[in-house]
Amino acid sequence: MTIQTNHLKMLEAESIHIFREVVAETEKPVMLYSVGKDSAVLLHLARKAFFPAPIPFPLLHVDTTWKFRAMYDFRDRIADEYGVELLVHRNEEAAARGINPFDHGPLHTDMWKTQGLKQALDKYGFDAAFAGARRDEDKSRAKERVISVRSPGHRWDPRRQRPELWNLYNARHAAGETIRAFPLSNWTERDIWQYIAAEDIPIVPLYFAAPRPVVERDGMILMVDDDRFPLREGEVPEERWVRFRTLGCYPLTGAVESRAATLDEVVAETLAATVSERQGRAIDRDSFDAMERKKQEGYF
Repeated sequence: MTIQTNHLKMLEAESIHIFREVVAETEKPVMLYSVGKDSAVLLHLARKAFFPAPIPFPLLHVDTTWKFRAMYDFRDRIADEYGVELLVHRNEEAAARGINPFDHGPLHTDMWKTQGLKQALDKYGFDAAFAGARRDEDKSRAKERVISVRSPGHRWDPRRQRPELWNLYNARHAAGETIRAFPLSNWTERDIWQYIAAEDIPIVPLYFAAPRPVVERDGMILMVDDDRFPLREGEVPEERWVRFRTLGCYPLTGAVESRAATLDEVVAETLAATVSERQGRAIDRDSFDAMERKKQEGYF
């Protein structure tokens, strides 16, 4: 237990160091806030990094309009309770074209998330964006640096990455370039859950098991979260005990059957897991290099 506590303290110190370095070296940073567990930890660390002052940058939620309803409720409540500036950006072109996760496949992710993010960064002129990606989530994230330079147009070129020795970070960038900073790069899913438990960090209730209306479709358990969900012939939603290991657009996010209804039970279940949490995300199933291609195009 002592070793684990020290391990979390080291990760915490590293993340706080990254926050302070990037704020000191850039002109207009922002923190991407997706409302998931990693965002919850990221926000908690940001508040610690600058306490007792308020965090010196706003939160940016790139809204696809297809998040779980519980995520929107949680997002607005946390922004109010913490007194943080929350920017919400929606891609109006995607809205006008009616782009949705049921009919448009990968175009939904590209228009709402990738293009939406680039629009928001350009609109506000941010030169640095903190995000909660971790290296253990995906092999393309595993090879990206803690501080990652994006070219004008927000593209990522894995061949142009800078070396990072020990804790020496380089946030300098040329005119038109921006950086993405990942203070949770060296954390694992287990670290995230143990830190949430240790620090009593608020999270969206969807991470805890409860009876929810679901259907099984294409190898995934999908929650019918609102009346926009088009049922296929023969599909009837049924109440099952499920929870979510990861959260995104609800039609693209698979639940897992579980009875883990407390933090201790969720931590125990995570420690016993043998597959990645990203197995529940449909957008990662497009192809073996789907995430890397999306990142090169500007996805966070």
